[in-house]
Amino acid sequence: MKATQTLYEHGQSLWLDNITRGLLDSGQIQHYIDEYSITGLTSNPSIFDKAIESGDYDDAIRQKSGTGLSDEELFFELAIEDVRRAADEFLPVHERTDGVDGWVSLEVSPLLAYDTAATIEAAKTLYARAARPNLLIKIPGTAEGLPAITECIASGVPINVTLLFSAEQYRAAADAYLTGVERRIERQLDPAVESVASVFMSRWDAAVATSVPQELRDQLGLAVGLTTYRAYRQLMDSDRVQRVQNSGGRMQRLLWASTSTKDPAASDTLYVHGLAAPFTIDTMPDATLEAFYDHGEVGEPMPADGGDGDAILARFRDAGVDVAAVAAKLQSDGAKSFVAAWNELMERISTQRAAVA
Repeated sequence: MKATQTLYEHGQSLWLDNITRGLLDSGQIQHYIDEYSITGLTSNPSIFDKAIESGDYDDAIRQKSGTGLSDEELFFELAIEDVRRAADEFLPVHERTDGVDGWVSLEVSPLLAYDTAATIEAAKTLYARAARPNLLIKIPGTAEGLPAITECIASGVPINVTLLFSAEQYRAAADAYLTGVERRIERQLDPAVESVASVFMSRWDAAVATSVPQELRDQLGLAVGLTTYRAYRQLMDSDRVQRVQNSGGRMQRLLWASTSTKDPAASDTLYVHGLAAPFTIDTMPDATLEAFYDHGEVGEPMPADGGDGDAILARFRDAGVDVAAVAAKLQSDGAKSFVAAWNELMERISTQRAAVA
């Protein structure tokens, strides 16, 4: 049995962190579903940027360029077409798991990360336009994004909370989600609105790679993962979540993102092997997925009590790493990098429009 199937049977969902028209046209996504136990999909502007550069979208861009759409409007036209197709491929998974799995994600413009009202409007609009029951709208878990998450959940829009880096940031995202669900319960609306909380892992180790002793290399991300998983399990067992579930609501699932190994000296499946845990999701780019399928190993699941996460974090603090400050900087830098990637995507679309005109 391949490691991907073993991991899925141990209770962790494996999602693909990629979507392109080429993957859809070639049948590769369906192949991943059938052979690699993939049960969902995430996307981001950088993925679309590379795909558009490859020429996969030239025909579609040529057809739509004369319609008077702005570059951003054209992008969402293309992205929604792809997301609909992917959602349809994952719909059997979605139906088989009663909505727990089989999700695809589409991100609101990162330019809105610090604009609550505009984020709410964009999320509702994208969800309505895509018109798929298994679509998650990605909203950053910034201070301005949190109230948008609450409002969208309260309005029945499933949300992927992105750009989280720590247990504290995860708790804030979970609170925003639960508050939205509780509002639906108060209004006697169906509280079963799904959400995932995406915590980014490999960026931790990249951030401190040059400032910690060799013996601490590639340990910070997994230590943060342990403490975040403990927070997740504690919340899962809390009275608040039990009350929500008693009213028909569901637990927001924890999703491990940024799982490709950045250090060439480290294992290429480091963040898959180390973050195995039931009722969580690991979203992987193609190369990481292929590596884990080929030679990955499934060990013991993450300990619910956080294991030695606190002890490892203490060693980093002793080495001069302010973990809370790094988490805040990673989220701030992440928001900036999302904006940069978005601007590059818009430039790419403009360039391709001119090239195919």
